[in-house]
Amino acid sequence: MGTENIESTRIDRFGVSQPNIQKMQTAGRILIELPGIKEPERVRKLLQGTAQLEFWETYQFTDLYSYFAEANKKLVAIMNNEVDSLKNDSIKAADSIAMSKTLASAEKPSKGKKIAEAKAAETKAPATKVAKPDSSKENSLLKKLGKDTTAKSVNNKNKQSFEQYAKINPLFAYMNPAIYQTKDGQYMPAQTAMVGRSFIKDTSRVNQMLKMVKSVFPRDLKLAWTVKPREKGQDILELVALKVTSRDGSPALGGDVITNARQDYDQNGRVEVSMSMNSEGARIWKRLTGENIGKQVAIVLDNYVYSYPNVNSEIPNGMSSITGGNMTVEEAQDLANILKAGKLPAPARIVQEEVVGPSLGKESINAGMISFIIAFLGVLLYMSLYYNGAGHVADIALFANVFFLFGVLASIGAVLTLPGIAGIVLTLAMAVDSNVIIYERMREEIRAGKGLRLVVKDGFWHAYSAIIDGHVTTILTGIVLYIFGSGPIQGFATTLVIGLLLSLFSSIFIARLCFEWMLDRNMNITVGNKYTINAFSHTHINFIGLRFKMYILSCCIIIPGIVSIFIRGLDPGLDFTGGRSYVVRFDQNVSTNVIRENLTKIFGEAPEVKTFGPNTQVKITTKYMINDRSLKADSVVRNALFNGVKAFYKKPISFDDFKSNDPKKIIGELSSQRVDPTISYSLIWQAFMAVVFALLIIFIYIAFRFRNWQYGLGGVTALAHDTLIIITFFTLFHGIFPFSMEIDQSFIAALLTIIGYSIMDTVIIFDRIREYTRLYPKRELATNINDAINHTLGRTINTSGITLVTLIVIFIFGGEVLRGFTFALIIGVISGTYSSVFNATPIAYDVIMAQKRKKARKEKLAAGK
Repeated sequence: MGTENIESTRIDRFGVSQPNIQKMQTAGRILIELPGIKEPERVRKLLQGTAQLEFWETYQFTDLYSYFAEANKKLVAIMNNEVDSLKNDSIKAADSIAMSKTLASAEKPSKGKKIAEAKAAETKAPATKVAKPDSSKENSLLKKLGKDTTAKSVNNKNKQSFEQYAKINPLFAYMNPAIYQTKDGQYMPAQTAMVGRSFIKDTSRVNQMLKMVKSVFPRDLKLAWTVKPREKGQDILELVALKVTSRDGSPALGGDVITNARQDYDQNGRVEVSMSMNSEGARIWKRLTGENIGKQVAIVLDNYVYSYPNVNSEIPNGMSSITGGNMTVEEAQDLANILKAGKLPAPARIVQEEVVGPSLGKESINAGMISFIIAFLGVLLYMSLYYNGAGHVADIALFANVFFLFGVLASIGAVLTLPGIAGIVLTLAMAVDSNVIIYERMREEIRAGKGLRLVVKDGFWHAYSAIIDGHVTTILTGIVLYIFGSGPIQGFATTLVIGLLLSLFSSIFIARLCFEWMLDRNMNITVGNKYTINAFSHTHINFIGLRFKMYILSCCIIIPGIVSIFIRGLDPGLDFTGGRSYVVRFDQNVSTNVIRENLTKIFGEAPEVKTFGPNTQVKITTKYMINDRSLKADSVVRNALFNGVKAFYKKPISFDDFKSNDPKKIIGELSSQRVDPTISYSLIWQAFMAVVFALLIIFIYIAFRFRNWQYGLGGVTALAHDTLIIITFFTLFHGIFPFSMEIDQSFIAALLTIIGYSIMDTVIIFDRIREYTRLYPKRELATNINDAINHTLGRTINTSGITLVTLIVIFIFGGEVLRGFTFALIIGVISGTYSSVFNATPIAYDVIMAQKRKKARKEKLAAGK
């Protein structure tokens, strides 16, 4: 797995919607743009951690204290030699002078201040053996170490005393060894893997000194600091002794065996990260813990010790946990996410960080918000006029739905992206549709002569199955897209599923509460006026009789589109092609929309323009001449760029000044490089497989729910039809219509929206067919289907009309950037409505009738025999 894929997985688990991740032309660099980040420091740690998890056996300090005493003694000799050398030769290097001033005094220590009264054995240990000190000298050594380290803590109050102490104990002056005093006054090394403690500010100095005396220690010793202080408010880290047991210096067990990790709490209520291993890891972990009972095993991540717990018994199930001292819940969650995403092939480092403006631009965002508000108010007004009193209830439910939706999205930290906007549009469409289904049912109950309270009760009751089937089908689609998709697919799915659940709540529960409140007060409930109350109630269109003509119409649209794909192709956007990226600074604040419009005239296609840092600086990415990688092409694109932006400088600027490589320049082109596509081939494959699985789930659910696989086939065929219709328009008319029709992330979001919308429309018609088939089992299937479509025609036209009006308002007033996206949705809604009536149901009818004819022929042949 490449670095960009691992980083993408980490970001997805962190919860950032639709990150932008691109390979840069500069070797080894990746551009990552994260929308809506509120905790930048946490994200920095998330991106830069390599996730190199290791499990190490450990030494006990009882095996090592003599080596540290010998190292301290050797450092004294080194410091004294450096002082003598400085006295004899005043032209020594500056770094030697700094070292001497730091670790030694200008005077030699007195003989009475030596750390050990008896010299420890100097036997060098082999790779896995530890030489024990001379037993006759052990007690005096411990006694002296204990007194010296105790004296150090007291003498810290006196600077002169500390300097004197540091002369004789350069190592122990900055690292307090793990020695404790018994009740009888004896000094003993602690039975622990910790060899000492140091202030955080002194760890670098200790590392340097230990490196100088590396030859003193066993070759199989590896030292590592803990990741953070044990207690909050402290600034002391512990140094842990790891034991190398392999020939190549690798740990006893690596982190690649981890299959899952999650934030949890231990039995004492402390935050921890629980981990599970694969079978190979569990086998090694069982052996490792079995061989180290009574000892400690260190869990190391990115060369820092997170914990080194005692092993009380063999652990056979491959379970482990990390408890990093005072680890917070957020840190544990991030660590678990990093471990699940996998380790980076190499350490990552942030080399540049900027605040990037929205790609839509402030003007486009404002225009989009205004258009959304206008469309939303238009929907509220339409519902009130068309359904009269019941329309007011629908407005309350719809407003509550929007309120709860934005509240939930804000609470989970979701950001508003184009796929998210697509999910909101589909949610509102389904919320309106639920109310329309209920009200159309209530109209039928009124025409049946029922009383008002019974109208409300039966209207809701008969609408439940259609509403629930439509929502469940689309929710299942969203869940599948979330599980198998990534990036923009997951952003769309998250918004969609949340919105649909809230839609069910608002349209069924809140609306019903309002009606019950009105009934309890004997208020009159109207579901229309004299112009609309009987709309579409007397239609008798033979839809089944028209099916062959509609099949031909669909083929006449789709076949030219398929041909055009091979001749004209599609217009892939920057997300698929990559491009050249330039950071340009101006001498005044600029508008990204105006720059985009001007560069579109120059390049012949719309570039991506974002604010990059201050309002005087923008990042421009274009796919102009992207297939030509020659230096000449780079020069042509740079010239075109200059011609497109030079008018935005307050003071005229020459081309030479604009492209100058002078690092001191403050305006002009600051940097340029080629960027890879945002959507990689793996992401395209993921999106494709997500849609395939979604269609499969839809087919299975419809076949199960309607007890007939032919309905599932009709529904999936209609979805394929709608997708091809949208692609046909985009391949035939890109470059002809006066707005961008690129294939990018927003196009994917539009396709997903239409899949959800179309299947909802289809399922509601299927639901009425199922009802009529049960009520009138002796009728011809064609009659039941025609009646079902005619009786749901009011709902179909109302829902589609409201959705189309909303999209057309956004298309007109939403700005240039949203125009291609909304156009795809408009075509999709028209096609989805058409296919639900003229494709899905007729195809299911034809397959059912073909099965019946086949069965009849078999029965006839059997009877003839």
